[in-house]
Amino acid sequence: MRNLPKTLTGAVLATALLTACSGQPSAAPSPSPTPTYQLTPRPVRPGEHPVTAAPVTDGDIRFQVIGLQTGLSGFVGSHGEWQAKGQYVVVRIVAENPGRTNSRFVAGRQRLLTADGTAHAVDRFAQAIKRQPDTLPLGAEVRIEMDLWFDVPKDAKITGVRLYGDPPLGVGGTTQGATVPLG
Repeated sequence: MRNLPKTLTGAVLATALLTACSGQPSAAPSPSPTPTYQLTPRPVRPGEHPVTAAPVTDGDIRFQVIGLQTGLSGFVGSHGEWQAKGQYVVVRIVAENPGRTNSRFVAGRQRLLTADGTAHAVDRFAQAIKRQPDTLPLGAEVRIEMDLWFDVPKDAKITGVRLYGDPPLGVGGTTQGATVPLG
């Protein structure tokens, strides 16, 4: 009778272990889905076409192209009117730094691609008149939306935009860029 508690404890433990290893599915709760932000949809701006391209990542920055305007002969800024040498093309982007450190966005590195194989730089003057950033730090988990203004030949056929991020912290040099088709 003295060994009855030890025997009973051993039997209960053995039963528990055998039941746990029987291959039966456990009753562990399934993980709940990650909640998402409920952002209010906005209308596309006059003259702009929505773009539904998948996001791309280059270096530490994730980009998404959301709008495109082509064939603009000129524009009015807050203090003046300016005409294109050819046509203005405006690419609306979202740039996001999903990382834990600062990253740097440089508008001057971004390129608009045309069917003739040319990679056009942003028009710095148009960027300045339209009050779009040239260079800015993207803090950790920061997301911005902005326009890239390009002045390209009037008959140019737009095929895409090549977007450049900042190399990861501690990595020297430049990134290779990521292309978003627009044609």
